[in-house]
Amino acid sequence: MNRIKLSIPNAKGYQLQAHLELPANQKPHYFAIFAHCFTCTSNLSAVRNISRALTAHGFGVVRFDFTGLGRSEGEFADSYFSANVEDLIAVNAYITKHYGTPELLVGHSLGGAAVIVAASRLDNIKAVATVGAPATVSHVTHLFSHGIEEVKQKGAVEVNIGGRPFKIDKDFVEDFEKVDLQAITKNLRKPLLIMHAPFDRIVGIDNAHDLYHNAKHPKSFVSLDNADHLLSNAKDSQYVGNVIGTWVARYFEAKPSAMLDVKGEQLVGHLNLVEDKFTTTMQTKNHTFIADEPDSIGGDDFGPSPYDFLSAGLAACTAMTLKMYAQRKKWDLKEVFVYITYSKKHSTDLQEATGVSQKIDHLQKRLKFVGDLDDTQQQRLKEIASKCPVHRTLISDTVIETEIVA
Repeated sequence: MNRIKLSIPNAKGYQLQAHLELPANQKPHYFAIFAHCFTCTSNLSAVRNISRALTAHGFGVVRFDFTGLGRSEGEFADSYFSANVEDLIAVNAYITKHYGTPELLVGHSLGGAAVIVAASRLDNIKAVATVGAPATVSHVTHLFSHGIEEVKQKGAVEVNIGGRPFKIDKDFVEDFEKVDLQAITKNLRKPLLIMHAPFDRIVGIDNAHDLYHNAKHPKSFVSLDNADHLLSNAKDSQYVGNVIGTWVARYFEAKPSAMLDVKGEQLVGHLNLVEDKFTTTMQTKNHTFIADEPDSIGGDDFGPSPYDFLSAGLAACTAMTLKMYAQRKKWDLKEVFVYITYSKKHSTDLQEATGVSQKIDHLQKRLKFVGDLDDTQQQRLKEIASKCPVHRTLISDTVIETEIVA
């Protein structure tokens, strides 16, 4: 299993429901905590996609529901901003005790404000990333402004936020005015990545400007182009996760990847049929990468297809073999391009012999050389291109043994 279900008690004794997403090898190098947006849950597709993308960078990612939201206990009125921060601190303590010390906080929308405040209180947090975060905590009050006056009169009312009913009270409303987020951001003194869509209609881009202006270096900003506030397009959330994973590597100590326990094999592939369509995570000793299928056949197109990887292996092996040969010969080969196309083609010979139309696998390899090479040298390189190990494996009588392991 690459996902562990958790129940984490917060300061008030409510059980916060969470999932710990793990890398393919189930051995994270680092731990991160994800704070979801206001009135959202940890099951939002963007939260899942970002978390899963971070696991490919060696993170174990905890995504959880704040008090009174999703599957967590408590009432929404108990989920005021300060309580969100306390929930983050409770989750941080739990993960530190049972798994490992979190070093990265990621927050979406109001969750972005919450992780900035939590990071200012947690010495173990080394870096913070926000997505569509407001520059002031009180920014979200416009979502229930229609009920604020009624709260003052009645003490507690039910308001409609995003098409859903929620109960709020006076303490809930007043808590949003207590936090000076810009002052906290100014004093954070930790690496901060601010990601924001320029046309975000929920939290305007000026919020990103204000946060960035107040933050101290090292700070970074990434524009999310045409993304919407909730990152409803899967490619946007996948991009966010990959950018965060790459950005934060600068601030974390590099650690070698550990292999899955698969009896010493060279590579392992893992597909979670419950969570994913065709997205398959693969890992070697030192590298993790993703394969997928295109949108046209029901995939998410998060990575190359299996046949793309087959072609890639042939192209890479060909280019490397040509480099070694040209260097040994001291030829002026500066660059090589290897173009590969895989297809199924009808075999005329088979059809003539059997009377049955059959298709065979066909790989077309086209080469482009950059350098001062004569025709004889180019022809020799073409011959050598057919001698690379992967090329020879593909045309040999390869045997593949399959067995079930416990």
